[in-house]
Amino acid sequence: MRPLPSPARNPYWRFLVAGFRGQSAYPLATLAGLVANATFGVLKGAIMGAAVESSGGELAGYTAGSMAAFVWLGQGMLGSVNLWGGSDLQARIKDGDVAVDFLRPVSVQASHVLTDVGKGLFGLLPRGLPSVLIGVAVGGMVLPSEPSAYALGLISLLLGIAVSHAAMYAVATSGFWLVETRGISVFYMAFSGLFAGLFTPIYLFPDWLLTLALLTPFPSMMQLPIDVLSGQVTGAAAWQHLGVQALWLTIVLVVGHLTTRAGRRRLEVQGG
Repeated sequence: MRPLPSPARNPYWRFLVAGFRGQSAYPLATLAGLVANATFGVLKGAIMGAAVESSGGELAGYTAGSMAAFVWLGQGMLGSVNLWGGSDLQARIKDGDVAVDFLRPVSVQASHVLTDVGKGLFGLLPRGLPSVLIGVAVGGMVLPSEPSAYALGLISLLLGIAVSHAAMYAVATSGFWLVETRGISVFYMAFSGLFAGLFTPIYLFPDWLLTLALLTPFPSMMQLPIDVLSGQVTGAAAWQHLGVQALWLTIVLVVGHLTTRAGRRRLEVQGG
């Protein structure tokens, strides 16, 4: 009987592991990122805490403890989700190296997205967990008491990381049609941070802006995972968050797949 292939030999698993290992090669950059996260976490926590206090102890459903959880969980996710509009694929399309990617017997989309997800997963260890510990120790962060919040929160977190990198991949494929994509990256960064909940909970927005934000994939990258991880939503509402994230992951993957197919037909590489 022929032995079953080891999962470790699956090329897509190896892309995920390669991304994880590749990111671990920059310990000083990781440490600098953690210091930045902690510094801005203290500042942001003070500002948001003051806003809650000035509102009489509760603001849009957030208490001082749950607002601190929002701040520090968000800081912990910064090294894992892509809200910055950058992707290796952009450079590979611009210099023509993506042509080599198309010659490989694997999906270009899956290989790039899984590599980036692997990098994001590594970021949870040296930046995510320490940020949460700092938030608990000095930020007044309140952790959920129900074990289910951690299990569902982990799933939501993984979906958030995947949505962010899959969406960025789809945006990067615009390089098949444009000579320069930096403008699109800046535009993406501005809106993704605002609508993802990078600065404040999106529930503080006026109704029209909140509705607009919820019509985009950005809340699925950060706000919804924070809601579930912090225990701000539980039970059916938490499952609803996961469903929305799964829907957006499907949508951005389909968009990325279609733009990759169209871009491959349009790709023209000159030189040798």
